Amino acid sequence: MIASMTAFGRVEYATDWGNAIWEVRTVNHRYLEMMVRLPEELRMLEPKVRAGIAGKLKRGKVDCTLRFEQGDQGGDSLPINRELAQKVIDAAAALPLPDAAPVNAIDILRWPGVIGRGSVDMEAITGALLKQLDETLAIIVDTRRREGEKIHAMLTERCDSAGEQVRAMRELLPRIMDGIRERYLGRAQEHQVELDYERLEQEMLLLAQKLDVAEELDRLEAHIHEVRRVLDQDEPVGRRLDFLMQEMNREANTLGSKSASIESSNTSVELKVLIEQMREQIQNIE
Repeated sequence: MIASMTAFGRVEYATDWGNAIWEVRTVNHRYLEMMVRLPEELRMLEPKVRAGIAGKLKRGKVDCTLRFEQGDQGGDSLPINRELAQKVIDAAAALPLPDAAPVNAIDILRWPGVIGRGSVDMEAITGALLKQLDETLAIIVDTRRREGEKIHAMLTERCDSAGEQVRAMRELLPRIMDGIRERYLGRAQEHQVELDYERLEQEMLLLAQKLDVAEELDRLEAHIHEVRRVLDQDEPVGRRLDFLMQEMNREANTLGSKSASIESSNTSVELKVLIEQMREQIQNIE
C-alpha cells in the first residue's frame, strides 16, 4: 500500500534522569533529506538517529528534533560549575567597556551551564532515547500509511474516470469518421460538385490514418492499468507514478492534436484534467 510523505509525530517521556521530547515532521521531497537537531550533550546520537530514520522512511524531507531537560539528581543545594562561573567573570572584566556595570551573581548563574543538575550518564540513556525515537517514527509511518490509503482511493477513482473517457472515445471513433464523410458529401452537394467516389474513398482512408488515435488510446489504457498495478505495491512508488503521469499526459496531448471533432477535443481536455489531479496527489507519495 502506498504511503504519503506528510506526517507529524511527537513522543514525550518524563523519567528519573529527565524529560525527553521527540518531534518529527515530514513533508514531500524528491529524495530523503534529514534535518536532525539534538542537544549538544547528545550529539553523539546523530549517526544512530539518521540510521533509524533511513530504516523507516525512504523519501521526504524529515525534520527531527530532540528536546532534553536533565532532571535533578538529588541533593539540597544547586550544583554550580565554579570553573565556568569564574571564566564568565573574567571574560566580563576583560571587556573594554567604559563605565560598565559590574556583573552580579544572578547574571552569572543565568549563564548556560553554570548551574548544573547533577551528573547523568549520557551513554547509559542512549538506548532509552533511541527507543523513544522508534516510537515516534512508528507514529509517522502509521500516519503516512493512513493518508496513503486516502490518496490510493482518490487515484483509483480518477483511473476509473480516465478509463471511461478512453472507452467512450473508442466508441465515438466510427461516428466521427462517418460525420466527416457526411460533411464532405454535403459540401459537394451544396456546391454542385460531381464527386469521384473512388478518389473520395482514397482521401477518406488517408484522413482516417492521419486522425487515427487507436494507438494513443491503447497506450492510455496500458498506462492506466500500470498505475493500478503500481498502487498496490508495498514499496515506495511515487517516482514511478510521476513518470506514468508524464506519459499519460503526452498521450492526452497527442489525442487533442489529432482531434477531428468537439467530442474528441473534450475527451482530451477531460483526460488532462484527471491526469493533473492525479499528478498533484502523486507529488506527495513516498
